Amino acid sequence: MPMDSRWRKSSRSGGNGSCVEVRLVDGVVQVRDTKLGEASPILDFPAAQWAAFTADVHAGAHDLA
Repeated sequence: MPMDSRWRKSSRSGGNGSCVEVRLVDGVVQVRDTKLGEASPILDFPAAQWAAFTADVHAGAHDLA
């Protein structure tokens, strides 16, 4: 998914407000909770760390089932 400074969430999210949004700002991926919106704390991850995490997710490394 191409990223920029606008907040984005998955097109697969259910719309019930229980998902996260991400954006890229100055090489840092920021993540926040949609339930809290602007009041949400923002978690910062170096872009390389985020890329490694999402690659692991796609590979099934973090399946909870």
